[in-house]
Amino acid sequence: MSNLSGFVKRIRDIMRNDAGINGDAQRIEQMAWMLFLKVYDSKEEDWEFSDNNYKSIIPEECRWRNWAKDDKSGSAMTSEKLLNFVNNTLFPTLKNLEITPQTPMSKAIVKTTFEDANNYMKDGVQLRQVLNEIDELDLGDYEESHAFGEIYESILRELQSAGSSGEFYTPRAVTDFMAKIIDPQVGEQMADFACGTGGFLTSWLKQLKEKVKTTDDQGAFDNSIYGIEKKQFPYMLCITNMLLNEIDEPRIYHDNSLLRDVLDYTEDEQFDAILMNPPYGGSEKKDVKNHFPDDLASSETADLFMSVIMYRLKEKGRAAVILPDGFLFGTDNAKVAIKKKLLSEFNLHTVIRLPHSVFAPYTSITTNILFFDKTKPTEETWFYRLDMPEGYKNFSKTKPMQLEHFQPVFDWWNNREEITIDEFDKSKKYSLQDIIDRNYNIDLCGFPHEEEEILAPKELIQQYQEKRSSLNADIDRVLGQITDILGIELAETQE
Repeated sequence: MSNLSGFVKRIRDIMRNDAGINGDAQRIEQMAWMLFLKVYDSKEEDWEFSDNNYKSIIPEECRWRNWAKDDKSGSAMTSEKLLNFVNNTLFPTLKNLEITPQTPMSKAIVKTTFEDANNYMKDGVQLRQVLNEIDELDLGDYEESHAFGEIYESILRELQSAGSSGEFYTPRAVTDFMAKIIDPQVGEQMADFACGTGGFLTSWLKQLKEKVKTTDDQGAFDNSIYGIEKKQFPYMLCITNMLLNEIDEPRIYHDNSLLRDVLDYTEDEQFDAILMNPPYGGSEKKDVKNHFPDDLASSETADLFMSVIMYRLKEKGRAAVILPDGFLFGTDNAKVAIKKKLLSEFNLHTVIRLPHSVFAPYTSITTNILFFDKTKPTEETWFYRLDMPEGYKNFSKTKPMQLEHFQPVFDWWNNREEITIDEFDKSKKYSLQDIIDRNYNIDLCGFPHEEEEILAPKELIQQYQEKRSSLNADIDRVLGQITDILGIELAETQE
């Protein structure tokens, strides 16, 4: 296909003229279900080639090759006939496919992908134009298929700017960095319990692919990932992403990871590695919190995911998790209980402080990567501050963070030393007792000289709230030390 790089723009331009589509979010969602069916049809061609008895779960009239293709003979469906077929035959059929526990995942994903999908387009002629653009993709051609992988990445980036639900998709540089550090091994299984469009899964597969040497290795590779995604749209994108990454039976589930009692998980439901960027900023209701022990029942979404991670990490397993600053400095009862569990049952060996604007322009929330394993209780934790690269004031949509920007971390990782710059700690090791003495406030090796940014009012308020929480935590810690020394009750000082 010529001019592959203009693929997304061409489709967007066509859709802009359709009265049924309102905004980029719907445009991308519309594109997503068509791409899924195109990619799935291409995979079915491979499966048919390798298995003469292969039978599609999709009825013949609803297979991409039988309704979406245009052979230029003038017989392709268009206008009202096409719209009627999509709305009244295709979608009802795929939404109601019969699925049993014995149905292979490669077939069951068709129904789960379409469960909450929608056709927004109202102009059958423009729908035909979009279908023709997508069908021009030659996924049987190795080079074009891999080029399309880049196109798909651009679709996911477009999704970021279209998103309005408070979800921020993790930059590929970050997922690749975390996967490199975790270092996947053949035979291991990795999980992401809020997998979005599959960024961490893809990075894991990319690292693992280099180590596949035998047929048995390939079988282990195919079975190495597990994901759960609550929202339909990113779930659809993730499934398509996995098919493009040659995972024919993607173990990706359309579900909510927080709606199961964490005490019910068995060893068979644990994983060798967990890589995640849990949703944060959300507030969960009581019925969700009821699935967690009382002391861990935080209202904050990211806190609950941390508990899920701890209950689902295997003995000797390892994890890398992105969390906001609020988790580090938070000293409310639930956060302290979660951090106590983390430090007493796991080895929190490293915290990487990420520079601001990593998720720009979608949010200014500052984040961190926690690396821990289930080998022993924590004895000491290293903190490392990754500063903005030279020549950058901020990351942006046009100048995003790149993997090369993590090179200082790679250089430091296996040759650790404490670093002080301008009397501020850039890297330092803290003992467990140091952390306990701080009442589990681990806001350490932070950024001392942040430049002022002009933020949206909502983000500015959130930032001030975080700063206030951090200051309150420090004040409470110091007051606690003073009152302990003086032997007085804190309440007395407030009278």
